[in-house]
Amino acid sequence: MIVGIGVDICQISRWRAMVERHPGAVDKVLTPREAAGSPASQAARFAAKEALSKALGGPGRTSWHEVEVVADRGGRPQIEVRGAAAGRLVEAGVGRLHLSLSHDGDLAVAMVVAESAHGAH
Repeated sequence: MIVGIGVDICQISRWRAMVERHPGAVDKVLTPREAAGSPASQAARFAAKEALSKALGGPGRTSWHEVEVVADRGGRPQIEVRGAAAGRLVEAGVGRLHLSLSHDGDLAVAMVVAESAHGAH
């Protein structure tokens, strides 16, 4: 059963401009592994964190670093959560997260589907 769906889009040129104006913002929002990617990759990872928040019903009291986008062995993007973010998943009854990322031209998009613990396999 689907608990929630979240989608977010980030304009890559706005991401670059924000990083130029506020260089410390990357370290505040992204983990070191996420920050090592290209600006398009960074924007997609930021969008993924926003999409997860939307899938869970809105902003919560979690640190940006408690949510990390990583790649599985096959290169597919996955979301890892820890700390208060993991607690939010438990409270919401989420057992599995599905993530899709894409970037093309000047846009990066992320979609998150939160699946019930009862519907996870």
